Amino acid sequence: MRYILKRTLFLIFTIWVALTINFILPRAMPGNPAQVMIAKYRGQINPEAIKALEIAFGVNSDQTVFQQYFEYLKRMFTGDFGISVTFYPATVSSVVSQSILWTIGLLGVSTIISFFLGIRLGIWSGWKRKSPLSTTTIFIALFLNSTPYFWVALIAVYLFGLQLKWFPLSGAYAAGVGGWRLIGSILYHAILPALTIIVTATGGWILTMRNNMISVIQEDYIKFAKAKGLPQKVIISEYAAKNAILPSFTGFAMSLGFIIGGSLLTEMVFNYPGVGYMLYQSVLNIDYPLMQALFLFIMITVLVANFIADITYSFLDPRIRTEGGA
Repeated sequence: MRYILKRTLFLIFTIWVALTINFILPRAMPGNPAQVMIAKYRGQINPEAIKALEIAFGVNSDQTVFQQYFEYLKRMFTGDFGISVTFYPATVSSVVSQSILWTIGLLGVSTIISFFLGIRLGIWSGWKRKSPLSTTTIFIALFLNSTPYFWVALIAVYLFGLQLKWFPLSGAYAAGVGGWRLIGSILYHAILPALTIIVTATGGWILTMRNNMISVIQEDYIKFAKAKGLPQKVIISEYAAKNAILPSFTGFAMSLGFIIGGSLLTEMVFNYPGVGYMLYQSVLNIDYPLMQALFLFIMITVLVANFIADITYSFLDPRIRTEGGA
């Protein structure tokens, strides 16, 4: 319990730090959303409307920085993220809720597929590490792991979109479709960006799991299991893989946390309306409310995912609780 309490207190403190940084960073940029709106309407806004815009965007010039900070905290805890400059007059909550669904659908499925595929290949590659096929797999994994995912995305768009015309170049679905055709269109548009993420992410999981397997195979309990004459499948699954996968579990939990952050460059390449693309739009338009909401969701999701991974890992490996002073 002491370990869980310490992790919970650390989570609360880290969230407060994240909220504070989230307040400071946008205000360190030149300009503010109200000025952007004034420029957008070429000065055709009366002074009363300008003041209302400043209040709506959380940059009330009549308030001190500390007053703005406490007002910002109040808004964050009540779920009032304000109005988006980029998609005015839409609320930030509506914009974020839509983009999160697209990102979870694309990156969530892609991350899970790449993890399980990489783990399976890593287990096999680690156990058969001296075979030629295993060596070839490692070279491919190293290449994929060192290749920027946006570069793979650009090649995929050029080859399968422009040249072969097998898949659409951008977007998340075709306009004017509904029902089952809409679902088919969404899946069809998601194939290229999903494959881009799966191909580039799988290499890292293969390398990590292979290294873990090689390390575990050298342990005495593996040699003892072999000496007892246990079947190879049992040794691999029950003795080697179960222990080798523990370090990868934390990385997987962190990857799930980063899903909310979106795959910025991939979403930009495919013009996919996820969190990463919306974050890019908010930076371009100095959209404080949208920027802060997206940063907040990204940071809290990563922190909570890490917290859950720590707690789960402590139950999978009791030594963690002992070292933590439980």
